[in-house]
Amino acid sequence: MGKRIIRALIFIFAFSITGYVIVQYGVLRASDAGLIAFKLQKPNFHLTPWVYVLYAHIVTAMLALIIGPFQIFLKPSKARIRQHRLLGYVYIISVTVSGIVSLYLSLFATGGWIAGLGFMGLDGLWVATTWIALRKIMRKDIQAHKAWMLRSYALTFAAVTLRIWLAPLVLLFGDFEAGYRVVAWFCWVPNLLVIEAVIRKKASL
Repeated sequence: MGKRIIRALIFIFAFSITGYVIVQYGVLRASDAGLIAFKLQKPNFHLTPWVYVLYAHIVTAMLALIIGPFQIFLKPSKARIRQHRLLGYVYIISVTVSGIVSLYLSLFATGGWIAGLGFMGLDGLWVATTWIALRKIMRKDIQAHKAWMLRSYALTFAAVTLRIWLAPLVLLFGDFEAGYRVVAWFCWVPNLLVIEAVIRKKASL
């Protein structure tokens, strides 16, 4: 698959998922969303304040999701360097806020502690890789900055891969919670493995 096709697919998936989330949580009722509807079936689940934290996570995560491809694929020329820096700071703030509030959401993850640990691992690595990327560029280490930003966005892209894998996994296991336990890990671990292979391949050229 050519680089242009891969880039186009990343843009398409990022904007498609963002559009879907806007419609599902912004236009329609949040309580009608599949995950929330499933949680509402639990007698001990309280929608508030959980749903407000969810919205904070959604808004910041989707912002990072759509900013990422522009930062990664469009070269920061002299004309764009200021814009690149500004979007970079917005991306970092978005990831940081989303990652931190997601730790709270992980405590109430569908699928129990197994899913919770998966999402906590994602949140911790997501924030860490992003701040390492910032530290590298502040030290003028451009290549390392690019590599860590790729890792960061691979974790941001979990918002996409979670939705790609969830339905097949639920069908495979025949149970929503069982599928969700797996997708809590499967939405980001393969992403990291793939991007690490890409980074190492680039470094060897």
